[in-house]
Amino acid sequence: MKQAGRQFLLFAVAGVVGFGVDVAVLYLAAPLLGWYGARVLSFLAAATTTWVMNRHLAFGDRHAGTALWREYLGYLATMLGGAVVNYGVYVLVLHSASGRWAPMLGVAVGSGAGMVVNFFAARYLVFKARRSP
Repeated sequence: MKQAGRQFLLFAVAGVVGFGVDVAVLYLAAPLLGWYGARVLSFLAAATTTWVMNRHLAFGDRHAGTALWREYLGYLATMLGGAVVNYGVYVLVLHSASGRWAPMLGVAVGSGAGMVVNFFAARYLVFKARRSP
């Protein structure tokens, strides 16, 4: 259990960095894509950032020896569960809050809602423990 706690803490640290990437890309892309389209792009940027960080920090000892591109695509696919929760909460916040900070609040609340789903998906589906021969 000690290892899972450490992994979750490092996963959360990666999530905070990913949140910063998410918000930055969202606000930069929104003038071109709107708040909803920009959110898709910002999610992909944040997911890529957190994949790199989680691969090296939280789950650095758990690489299954899969090809890098396959692991990345698997990570994105498994993060979709949390992304659906995240995006749904984001949309609800945009519809219930106003002001220039509403999108950032939506990202923050959505990220928190999706984090637990994403942690278990990453730990048990993407970065499975190595098996001894």
